[in-house]
Order: sequence, then C-alpha cells, then structure tokens
Amino acid sequence: MAIKKLYGKLTDAEVASLYRILSKHITPKSDLVYHNDFELLVAVVLSAHTTDRAVNDATQRLFLFAKTPRDIVDLGVSGLIPYIKNVGLYNGKSKNVVELCRMLIERHAGKVPNDRDALEALPGVGRKTANVVLNVAFGHPTIAVDTHIFRVANRTGVARTKNPEQTEEVLLERTPKRYVHNAHHYLILHGRYTCIARKPQCWRCPINKICKFEPKTPAPV
Repeated sequence: MAIKKLYGKLTDAEVASLYRILSKHITPKSDLVYHNDFELLVAVVLSAHTTDRAVNDATQRLFLFAKTPRDIVDLGVSGLIPYIKNVGLYNGKSKNVVELCRMLIERHAGKVPNDRDALEALPGVGRKTANVVLNVAFGHPTIAVDTHIFRVANRTGVARTKNPEQTEEVLLERTPKRYVHNAHHYLILHGRYTCIARKPQCWRCPINKICKFEPKTPAPV
C-alpha cells in the first residue's frame, strides 16, 4: 500500500508500545477550559496560532456573559473583541466566531453539529478544528494534527510525512484501536511538555528507548 511509504522507522509493535507508555504517563485531557460542546468549538477556533493559556484567559471572562451562540451574536464583533483581545489574530477570529454563531442558529438550531462537512462549513473551522470537536465532543475516532503532533509523529519514527494530512492518515493507520480516541491528547501533550520543538527533553522522556530521534538530548548540567 502507498501509505506504508509514509511510515517511519518504528515497527508496529514499537508504535503500540509508544502509546502504551504514553497512556501511563499522560492524562488525556485538553489544556483548554470548556464546559460544553459549544464552548469547546469556540475555544478551539480561538486557539489557532496562539497559546491555550491565552485562550483560557479570554474565555474565562467571555463565557461568564456569553453562554450561547445567540449571546455572542448579540455581542457582535465590536462587543466580542474586548474579551478576546489578548488572543492572537483577534480581529479575524472575532468576525469568524460571530458568523459561526449566526450559522449555528440559522442552520443547526444553535447546536454544534456532529458532522464533518457541517463543521467545516463554519467560519474559522478547518479540518484540524473539526477533528478536535468530532473526537472530544462526539467520540469519533479522529486524530487532529497540529504542529506538536506533526513533530512528535515524525521525530519519534511513527511517520515520515511532509504535511498534516499525510500525518493524520498514517496515525489513523498505525495507531492501535484502543488508543485512537485519546491519541490526539497523548501526542500533543507529549509534544507540548516533553518533546518540545527546539530542544526535546530526551533525558526525562518515557519513550526515550523507543524513539528514533538522534542524537538524544542530554540532561542540562
């Protein structure tokens, strides 16, 4: 199969061991703070090109006063901006979130749709965001690939890919079924806190012996 050309150096048994070990060290929970499907969708849209901490600071205030799509539509762009001004690209995101909420009301009775095409038709929602919502809110066996997951998949040897779409395809093919639901969280949290971009913390990595990254980063003096 052509997809096997995108496999990294890890064997299938090693991939299974990687997930088994990560599952013992990582609690599969988003760093974003939300209380329902709607808040999750808004938070993920806001999280593009910015930190989860910045999003949480914004939504902590926003969700006190805007709990539904109608609340945000009533705020309007000018009313939403003060809540999310600490979030990167807030001007464009404020327009997307307001229009997204308008479409939720008009097309989905104010509910977040459990459907990829419907989600991706919403402003500010691409494949990655749709995958997060489908997986976390509705339990779909999807894996959203961001920069952390792309890096971890290729650095460890699970994949040998050039873009997120290829990476998603390989991860869905190589991840054992028991780990697919939480794979996104295992990989993103490992990449965010251990297998960091500039200098991975190999000396304290639980999958150090499996990972194909070389040379391993030594502990700081």
